[in-house]
Amino acid sequence: MTATLRPGPRRLARLGLRARVTVAFALGGLILSVTLALATLALTRQSLVAEREDTAFAVAISNGRRVRNQLTPDIDEQGLTRVIESLATADGSFPLLRFGNTWIARDPQTFNQDDVPGELLALTSADQAARMRTTLRGRPAIVTGLPIPNFDATYFEALLLDDVESTLSSLALIVFSVAAATTLLSAFLGIWASRRTLAPLGEVRAAAESLAAGELDTRLDPPADADLAALVASFNEMARALEDRIERDARFASAVSHELRSPLMTLTASLEVLRNSYDELPPRSQTALDLLDADISRFQQLVQDLLEISRYDVGTAALDAEPVLLSEFVRQAVAHSTTPDARVIVTDTAEDLVVLADKRRLAQVLANLLDNATKYGAPPVTITLDAEPGPGGGIYRIVVEDHGPGIPADERLRVFDRFSRGAAGGRRGVDTGTGLGLSLVAEHVGLHGGRIWTEPRPDGLSGARFVIELPVGETSDRDDTP
Repeated sequence: MTATLRPGPRRLARLGLRARVTVAFALGGLILSVTLALATLALTRQSLVAEREDTAFAVAISNGRRVRNQLTPDIDEQGLTRVIESLATADGSFPLLRFGNTWIARDPQTFNQDDVPGELLALTSADQAARMRTTLRGRPAIVTGLPIPNFDATYFEALLLDDVESTLSSLALIVFSVAAATTLLSAFLGIWASRRTLAPLGEVRAAAESLAAGELDTRLDPPADADLAALVASFNEMARALEDRIERDARFASAVSHELRSPLMTLTASLEVLRNSYDELPPRSQTALDLLDADISRFQQLVQDLLEISRYDVGTAALDAEPVLLSEFVRQAVAHSTTPDARVIVTDTAEDLVVLADKRRLAQVLANLLDNATKYGAPPVTITLDAEPGPGGGIYRIVVEDHGPGIPADERLRVFDRFSRGAAGGRRGVDTGTGLGLSLVAEHVGLHGGRIWTEPRPDGLSGARFVIELPVGETSDRDDTP
């Protein structure tokens, strides 16, 4: 088997849109600021060096004239030294005189005949004044060469550019600091711009989440930006069409369910009549009657569930909350369920807890979960009650566990969808459900302001585990009546 390798996404593409906008602004600021910094340094260096070259050439010409005025044909080496020492030079300037084959330097350790560039020496030997950039002991410098007329002599003067390099280093520190600050400013500008740009998308996301949560009347306000008007109009039209479609479907389901109730009542009554003569029927007729009884019961449950679901869809479901002694209510609900032998465990925090709840809906939640454990799980079934104090009375939990095959991880989110049986439907037990039981449980829990989820058993054993968290609600007293 040959695996096909697919190229991974580029690193930048993994970033969110806001991050990409911020990075783009930061990179733009960095490139622009660094470019300006380099251009500033280059132009400043060129200007400073050119200025120093002109200054060095002018000073060298002045000193060269002084040297020429002091030279005589019979001057000796000591006289040449006095001539060099008499010259007025600036800091970083070093004179050098060639008189015939004699070289006189004020500071031979810094600038002597070996430091004179060969090209400059050739030019001055041809009676041409010239200047040239070079390095002296690794330090940048400008060397000026002036031939002295009427004498076999040449005057050289070297000017170190240390002060220019120092100035440029200080300037580089400043401009690159400004570049760094500009980059940071560009990044903050990118964050600000991305937030303003993506703010409408955040509103669209929030509206979409509201629609997904069942708030079908959610709409976006008309934007001030004409470029976003089409997007907002399309979203609102989509939301309106979705609301109309769901309301039509809900009304249809409600109407069908109501229309089916009368035939079902007739079938149920007829079935009761046949049940009265059950012992007189032949075996094959008894088997057919049993099958018919089971299917009619399932059909009745389906109609009732559809009616209940349709109330949520059209928005007519209302919570009739009243104080309930939780532990006693759960024990009675279990006793009247399809799993009366289920074990009820009540923690100390939940033993005397009074909660605000809709008795009918909470009883249906427990009945559906226990019925689910009976059909798809395996005994023993355990219900655990727990509570945590907090604002508004805190929260309480109802945990239902069985010892069946459990729910696969990839089905734990879909198990609360309508008509969801899961991949294990028909294998975890005798599948006689309508596919709406857990969906109704989620609707009832949501109407109470709580949440429900399924997870693996913490003890590592196989089996399904449903966890319900509901708010306790503010109760005026401890009502002992379940």
